[in-house]
Amino acid sequence: MSVARSVADVLAEHVSFEVECIDRMYCNVYVPQLQYPAGLAAYVHHQLGLPIASTAPLAAMTDRFAKAVHVFARQHQIPWVDFVKGQRKDDVMHEQLAAFRAAGRTEGVVFIGRAQEKTAVFRTEKRRNPTTGRSYPWIVRSTGIINHFYVYCFDDDFGPFFLKFCGYFPYTAKLCFNGHHWAQRQAAKAGVGFVAMDNAFAAVDDIATLQQICNDFDASHIEALLGKWLDRLPNPFSDADRAAGYRYKISVLQAEFSLTQMLDAPVTGRVFFEHVIRDNLDVGRADKVGLIFDRRIRRRGPHPTPGRFQTRVITAGVTPTLHLDYQHTTIKQYHKEGRALRTETTINETRDFGIGKGLGNLPALRQIGFSANRRLLDVQRLDHDPIAGSHVLHTVTDPVHSPTGSRIPGLPIGQPRSHALLSALLIFRTHLRGFTNADLRRLVEDLRGLPPGSITTGQTTYDLRRLRTHGLIERRPHSNRYDITDTGLRVAMLLTRINDRLLPAALSQQTGQHNTRLRRAADAYQHALDNLAQRNGIAA
Repeated sequence: MSVARSVADVLAEHVSFEVECIDRMYCNVYVPQLQYPAGLAAYVHHQLGLPIASTAPLAAMTDRFAKAVHVFARQHQIPWVDFVKGQRKDDVMHEQLAAFRAAGRTEGVVFIGRAQEKTAVFRTEKRRNPTTGRSYPWIVRSTGIINHFYVYCFDDDFGPFFLKFCGYFPYTAKLCFNGHHWAQRQAAKAGVGFVAMDNAFAAVDDIATLQQICNDFDASHIEALLGKWLDRLPNPFSDADRAAGYRYKISVLQAEFSLTQMLDAPVTGRVFFEHVIRDNLDVGRADKVGLIFDRRIRRRGPHPTPGRFQTRVITAGVTPTLHLDYQHTTIKQYHKEGRALRTETTINETRDFGIGKGLGNLPALRQIGFSANRRLLDVQRLDHDPIAGSHVLHTVTDPVHSPTGSRIPGLPIGQPRSHALLSALLIFRTHLRGFTNADLRRLVEDLRGLPPGSITTGQTTYDLRRLRTHGLIERRPHSNRYDITDTGLRVAMLLTRINDRLLPAALSQQTGQHNTRLRRAADAYQHALDNLAQRNGIAA
């Protein structure tokens, strides 16, 4: 087996197979009508038949629900755990699940845990009528330390998952499961042979069938899981409540979208991360994050894009993990169990992408998550495979002649105008609708730090002609919009990196006053040439 020399080598030659799959999902389970004070007041009036809107009557509901959970555990001989501060709930789950499986059980509640946690609730406070002076109850939002019931289960389709119920009105719950465990269960039922690797696949007999299983996972499976277990577990809402429309709905709190690429040998993974960790620490810059997430990021002006844009390297033992942050979203890349390259995008706030939290938005979220994984790998592959760009270096930087014979200037390295144009290509690369003359004009002004209106439409038309003639962009038929070519992306990645990082640092070391390693090497080289000239009698 040959040893990979670069990121591009690893991805092109040393990946045995790859699987895209939704990984961990953490969902909010809630009754929509009861998420605001007026809805709660309506519930008290119409469902409980009480004339005064107050949270006091809800205490009886809370007690009944807590009692029902305890009775359910006792009747079904389900282990009960009162979590203590600092205790890892996942560790308890692994221990209890081992006993569950040892008993030969294939589906059911593994254990129920109780923990006190701070959460948002509704409270009643007294207010005074300024006219009559009489006090009256008023429902407001507040926070409190509330009992939460963690119901850990094992499902025939999903494997291990848990439902966490808040023990106080409106009894909001959280649903947590792993898409890989669902895919493993479905692959086994379909007769696809595989070797599991925690939440991944170490080996698979039929990759195409497995990938199709992962692709088929959608919101209907999640809704079916919740409905199935709500029917089995104690429900804080009565049959009359549910008949009146007080039913649980699902929204997305956190969703992980993963790409697992199984490597042919551990050394290839180490090569990958040696290159990535060393040379990719600027991938968190706003311009590159915009490329990866297909979002325009404004760092200046009256409406800058909020959030953080950074790259972090976290090392656990000797295993590094690359973290790329975009607002509330993180891409994590790591060497999974020394055997696979794992790239996963975790979306913690769907509104960062202009998408609602409803479960019906899962297709749009998975498109963003899986595309971000691929784009990050594309950036890394291009960053570390500059050979493709070197073949066209002169055709880009030198003047060329158009089919009509006119001379079209090149885009020389180091020239501010050329550098801004190449940098703009990186940002426009993933714009699905392409870009226009006005888009390029505004962005180049921003990249060069020029006041708005400094660049004319005619100057930008001239630059568009240069980019088109050199094969870096192409015009969409019957429109005034342009797209970046594959060559344009490769060239822009290579030349902007050289201009931003290599030339300034090298020239500074060569011409500065400090005794740098590069300066010493240059002096030693010159000294060797002088000695050679003297020995051969050709010194000046």
